[in-house]
Amino acid sequence: MVRTVGVEEELLLVDADSGEARALSSSVLAIAEKDTAGESPFEAELHRQQLEFSTHPCANMGELADSVRRWRARAVRHAADAGAAVAALATSPLPVSPKIGTGERYRWMAERFGLTAQEQLTCGCHVHVSVASDEEGVAVLDRVRCWLPVLLALSANSPFWQGQDSRYSSYRSQVWGRWPSAGPVDVHGSAEAYHAGVRSLVATGVLRDEGMVYFDARLSHRYPTVEVRIADVCLDPADTVLLATLVRGLVDTAARESARR
Repeated sequence: MVRTVGVEEELLLVDADSGEARALSSSVLAIAEKDTAGESPFEAELHRQQLEFSTHPCANMGELADSVRRWRARAVRHAADAGAAVAALATSPLPVSPKIGTGERYRWMAERFGLTAQEQLTCGCHVHVSVASDEEGVAVLDRVRCWLPVLLALSANSPFWQGQDSRYSSYRSQVWGRWPSAGPVDVHGSAEAYHAGVRSLVATGVLRDEGMVYFDARLSHRYPTVEVRIADVCLDPADTVLLATLVRGLVDTAARESARR
């Protein structure tokens, strides 16, 4: 099969002069909605200093590169119209007071998780690669998990936290790990076991829904894909495409290995 690839990128909204994070996502999203006639790829995130976009599924990396560059350029333009700039950084290098988004879901998360949610102003890059079935997807997850730290190391783009050098290349990974469902995915062996594990997590009531299962890699609950979520957002869009290329290669290799068993 030809495995399609899509990318979700989270970006910081900042002041064009000072670089300080700006809580302007509502304004930027309203501008984007008008510009794209209701079919905007941009979405709100947990904090109002963030903006997210998603590419469509792409059959080749040239197409993906064009899509990432196009939507980043649109993000820059829409942010400028709202009086801000865009920064592809996984954490703010300057001190910031994060502002929780206005949606009911985000209010629930803020009330439930307090400081963990309040401080979670981090930007990641999620790579989606198509799989033929949940069984194939779980077989892939079981085999790629050992490579995920390498992808994090390659994408690391968050050395600063609240104006200080964190001494980590990816401090985002440290902050993100505070969520109770974050981290490496277990070996499950079958789609049935994977889904049972997810259901048991949600049934505890700690997580609002399946969307809060924040494994480093997971079966997407929205698309027929494996979603690799461990990476920082990359400064250079070419690095985003490289990351996606590596993820697709890992998924394809793991799927072939599984099929030979």
